[in-house]
Amino acid sequence: MRVNPASAATVSSTYRITAWHGVALPSVLSAAARLELGGRCVPTRITVWAVTTSGCGAEQGASRARVKLDVPAVVRCKARAAGAGRWLLHLPGLVASLEQEWSLAVGRSYGDATEAYVAEATLGDGTPAVLKLLVPRDGRAARDEITVLRLTDGEGCVRLLRADVARGALLLERLGRSLHELALPARQRHKILCSAAARVWRPAPGCGLPTGADKGRWLAGFITTTWEELGRPCTERAIEHALACAGHRIRAHDDERAVLVHGDVHQWNALEAQQGFKLVDPDGLLAEAEYDLGVLMREDPLELLDGDPQERARWLARRCGLNTTAIWEWGVIERVSTGLLATKIGLQPAGSQMLSAADRVAV
Repeated sequence: MRVNPASAATVSSTYRITAWHGVALPSVLSAAARLELGGRCVPTRITVWAVTTSGCGAEQGASRARVKLDVPAVVRCKARAAGAGRWLLHLPGLVASLEQEWSLAVGRSYGDATEAYVAEATLGDGTPAVLKLLVPRDGRAARDEITVLRLTDGEGCVRLLRADVARGALLLERLGRSLHELALPARQRHKILCSAAARVWRPAPGCGLPTGADKGRWLAGFITTTWEELGRPCTERAIEHALACAGHRIRAHDDERAVLVHGDVHQWNALEAQQGFKLVDPDGLLAEAEYDLGVLMREDPLELLDGDPQERARWLARRCGLNTTAIWEWGVIERVSTGLLATKIGLQPAGSQMLSAADRVAV
């Protein structure tokens, strides 16, 4: 999930961590480490400093470069929630090693990233690119994203230039502005997103990605557990509605009808390309195509309630020749699960708006 940075926690201060090849110096790090690993995630961007050496041997080792990484607050919170605090501490060393191995220079980071450390990069021949280092989570995120990008090969999704599954590292073509930055009316955005998603949909049997049924079961478990953990931040009726919809979509899964879907189609994940828009940050599923349009149902929750909420599902179904009920039900599931996730990691008001909408549409 990617959200408008204006709705995320406010950047209020900067902390410095000193490291050598990504290994923290304890005497300097202790206070910041407690902030990152032991305390709650505060609303700040953290600046991570590292000292790296180029080459090897005494002569080359004497040449040192200082590396500065600006890690967005949301990425730190996501890493902490995933138990990946040590990944943050070693991030400068990982960047430095990839610069050497892949012959690239890393520049400024993107402040609106939520799932990974993402930064501009320039290849040795001057080609602009993007380096993405995923927050370690369940062991599948990097593999699944790389699988999707290899299958699409630049069609509908950003082109993958290099990848390292074990380190969660992706080198991508650099695209332009996000659809969000263009501030287009909702209906125009939806047309663009439908077109981009449709370019991804294709048969991909045997690729190893999870199915729509797998995702439905996972989302149902996440909703049940997280709702209780957070002290029930929305009505029980909204939860029951989401779980009922999940049950319907799990039972409706059909391997023969399933196609490759992006899994997180929204305006922050659609970037300008030479022709039209391409999608970034795919989750990757083999599911009914309606799943991707369900994500569009969860977005813009305030606008959804301005009129008949189900009209958006009907319009999306007509636009793409798909099933209205499936789109609506995936939207219900995505709205509740993403609202709970946003609440858990402090992305407000996005979380509360989605959960409020979920309460209103629950049957």
